[in-house]
Amino acid sequence: MRLPDGFTVRLNRRTHVADRGATLVGGVPTKVLYLTALAQSMLHGGVLVVRSAATAALAERLLEAGIADPVVAELPELEAGYAGGPSASAVTVVVPAHDRPDALARLLASIPSGVPVVVVDDASRRPEPMRRVADEFGARLLVMPRNGGPAEARNAGLAVVDTPFVAFVDSDMVLDADTLPLLLRHFADPRVGLVAPRIAGLEPEGGSNWITRYEAARSSLDLGAEPANVRPGARVSWLPAACLVARTDAIGAGFTPRMRVAEDVDLVWRLCESGWRVRYEPAVEARHEHRRTVLDWLGRKAFYGTGADDLAARHGDTVAPAVFTPWTLVFVGALLAQRRWSLPVAAGAAAVAAVRIGSRLRPTPDRVRIAVRLTGLGALAATAQTAELLTRHWWPLALVGSAVSRRVRRATVVAAVADAVYEHRRTETGMGLVSFAVARRLDDLAYGAGVWWGALRARSIRALRPVVRVQSRMR
Repeated sequence: MRLPDGFTVRLNRRTHVADRGATLVGGVPTKVLYLTALAQSMLHGGVLVVRSAATAALAERLLEAGIADPVVAELPELEAGYAGGPSASAVTVVVPAHDRPDALARLLASIPSGVPVVVVDDASRRPEPMRRVADEFGARLLVMPRNGGPAEARNAGLAVVDTPFVAFVDSDMVLDADTLPLLLRHFADPRVGLVAPRIAGLEPEGGSNWITRYEAARSSLDLGAEPANVRPGARVSWLPAACLVARTDAIGAGFTPRMRVAEDVDLVWRLCESGWRVRYEPAVEARHEHRRTVLDWLGRKAFYGTGADDLAARHGDTVAPAVFTPWTLVFVGALLAQRRWSLPVAAGAAAVAAVRIGSRLRPTPDRVRIAVRLTGLGALAATAQTAELLTRHWWPLALVGSAVSRRVRRATVVAAVADAVYEHRRTETGMGLVSFAVARRLDDLAYGAGVWWGALRARSIRALRPVVRVQSRMR
């Protein structure tokens, strides 16, 4: 099946248009697409509307490359019974819950009328309040005989779903009125198996503090303001299970039941491996109640980190904390050495890379500029990944190294400060720079501690080991 007529895509912000529209550079991994004159004529101001088999083929190519994204507001609605209005009954909402009946009631009140809801009580300590809330909102209640975690609870709910789509929504979430109808529009694309909205912060009832303000700007669940084709190694490589909408037949039995953390990452990667497309849609939002206390907040960050080793066992190098190519490894290695020869060697590695990249490009007018651009992006990505290693994944090693080496200490301090300044400006959090920087470093320290705890528990460094890959040919 092809994309339907009326399906609209737009070149994304990260796509570079060169050679007067004949060359497109973007996606992850970076691709260079050369358009024929006919293909160029199909794009109007960076927008392509599917009108024929040819436009559908071009739209598919741009989507798969990560060079263009669907325009959700202009996507056609699915066939009757699939999206919007009375057809909302085509999706069933599955809510895993453990105690917290007030939060459950808040969520159920936000779900549009007519949408079937299954609440899975994951062995609450006080089940009666949960039952009363489910009855009040007309939700079907399933009670787990033991606490098996959110993955098992979601799977139990999935097993009774008989609609073509299923939405998994955690009990500490609140949906906007258009969250489900707009997300369902993505399934006009027959290859989309899973889609998620942007997770925004819910306004705290007791007023905000520095933790909730930081989480509102830099939550682990908030994947940013740009739409994305989600896949391993991409800018957005996973989706949080706090709110997901999926084709029921695409996800089979659902989540890996034994996983209590990172089960959402595992599901996304398995769907990608099976050939399904997974989308992140920030034009649609759902709201999450962020944690407010330091211990609860840091504990959750560390808990997320413990899932890295399990993911590495299941998906290998996909979970690597950094991916380098031979030339970027030389580039960052030279910079970290902080010697007189560092800048010349780094510049030389970049120059050689630019020449080699240019030799693989077609001889177009903008070939040199494209090669320089790709080299610059590679150097920037490698530098950012190195900084993240020092401040997040490898911080215990950086701490020890800083105690014995001025160069390691200098590199770590520069990485920490640069990251805090950049993220503070990018997120426009409203927090002061110092308080934001402290929160940012605590976030990284807690997550990194969780990664190391998982590695020590498994006696494996697979989740801590970077990967070096040879560059693929430009297409």
